[in-house]
Amino acid sequence: MASKKTNNWNWTAVFLWSLFAALLIGLDQWTKYWIQHRMIVGDSERVTDFFNLVVAYNTGAAFSFLADAGGWQQPIFLVLALVISVVILCLIAKNSSKPFLCFGLSLGLAGAIGNAYDRMNLGYVVDFLDFHAFNYHWPAFNVADICICVGAFIVIIWEFFRSK
Repeated sequence: MASKKTNNWNWTAVFLWSLFAALLIGLDQWTKYWIQHRMIVGDSERVTDFFNLVVAYNTGAAFSFLADAGGWQQPIFLVLALVISVVILCLIAKNSSKPFLCFGLSLGLAGAIGNAYDRMNLGYVVDFLDFHAFNYHWPAFNVADICICVGAFIVIIWEFFRSK
C-alpha cells in the first residue's frame, strides 16, 4: 500500500510574505514613476557629493549585461524572473518556520517581480540611483535591485549559518 504524503506547505505564510513583497513592489513602482515624472532620460541631479538621481533605461540584466543584444534577451529575462518567482514561493511555502530565510526570499521575490513588471510593460527596467566616488560611477539601480541584492545576501547568510 502506497503511503499518502502529507502536504506541509504553509499557504498562510506564502500569502503574508507575498503581501510583504507586494508592498515592496509598490514602493519600487512608485519610485520609478516618481523619477520618470521628475526628470528625463539622461538628466542627472546632484543630491550629495557621492549620490545623484538619474533616469536610465536598462534593456539588459544586472550592470546592463546583454543590453545591446537586440531585444531577444527581453523574453528570456521575463520568463526567468517568473520561474524564479514561482520557485521562491515554493521555498517560502516549504520553509515557513524560518522567518529570516523567508524574509530574504520575499525580498528576492519583490525585486524579481518589480523588474519583470517593467520589462513586460516598458521593454526595459527604470534605474535611477547613481552612487559615485573618485570619478567612478556604480551602475545605476533601483529599489527592486536593492531587494534582490539584500535578499540574496540574507539567503546566503542563512545558508552559511544553517550549516554550522
